[in-house]
Amino acid sequence: MIYVPIPEWTAEGILPPVDANNPTSPTRSPYEVSLVDLVQRFGTSKERIRILDGFLRYRQGLHDAGLTNGFQWLDGSYMEHVEALEKRPPNDIDVVSFINFPDGTNQQEVLNNLNEIVGILPDAQLKIKKNYHVDAYFVPINVIPPERLVERSSYWYSMWSHRRDDSWKGFLQVSLLPDQAAREHLERLKDQEGSQ
Repeated sequence: MIYVPIPEWTAEGILPPVDANNPTSPTRSPYEVSLVDLVQRFGTSKERIRILDGFLRYRQGLHDAGLTNGFQWLDGSYMEHVEALEKRPPNDIDVVSFINFPDGTNQQEVLNNLNEIVGILPDAQLKIKKNYHVDAYFVPINVIPPERLVERSSYWYSMWSHRRDDSWKGFLQVSLLPDQAAREHLERLKDQEGSQ
């Protein structure tokens, strides 16, 4: 896996959708970044640290259920400089988890056994948002037909590559693999925040 640096916000307070100096470069949204870089870059306030803590706890729930194979797209006001744009902190982080479920898992098993963990139905999504500050969605990579996978990926890309005013923007991708270094870095940020 080759990670790229998280680009700086544009003058509009968003992540750029492409490298403005090389618009045809493969370095573009979704930017594949490390979880540690995400924590370092966005753990800049008490509110942002609280959301990162919830996000890492949400990921831990996925890992505890054996869901570690895949990646996540991250977006929403958390990925924007919303403090400058709207004079408020972000409320949550938007996450689509693209998950390779264990071999032999079918759609009904996912629904029956993993709804509370991945947030399939609206009631589970609301609980996840309340408990973890994560607006959670998922795409089962290996449980749906290829045509449906392309459809779901295209849907999320088109939703997240534009703002409501139709301007282009970027978003991030992180691996679903566990990353203890990210948790350790966040704990250090929490300690620093508490000592101030």
